[in-house]
Amino acid sequence: VQLQASGGGLVQAGGSLRLSCVASGRTFGSNVMGWFRQAPGKAREVVASIGRSAGSTYHADSVEGRFTISRDSAKKTVYLRMHSLKPEDTAVYYCAAKLPGSRDYNVWGQGTQVTVSS
Repeated sequence: VQLQASGGGLVQAGGSLRLSCVASGRTFGSNVMGWFRQAPGKAREVVASIGRSAGSTYHADSVEGRFTISRDSAKKTVYLRMHSLKPEDTAVYYCAAKLPGSRDYNVWGQGTQVTVSS
């Protein structure tokens, strides 16, 4: 499995962005998918995750109500819709996959920069 993230950019506070993560390989439907972010000088943190069943989602408290993770199995794509962006959301965003039988996320995309100006 390979992951290709896109959709980052520069946006003003209060604005919106949609990140996309396209997966290659045949196991997409079996993978738990997640979005993570890492700001300069800070540890990487989980932003959201979605189970094999699209009805099972998790969003970090810091983004709850503003960000929404979803997946389109036909397109092998996971999305992160981000609204009401804040300067503290500025980070490199990564998508990741947890392959079947894996305990941890073990496939990572290349990251896409999100910068929110005040």
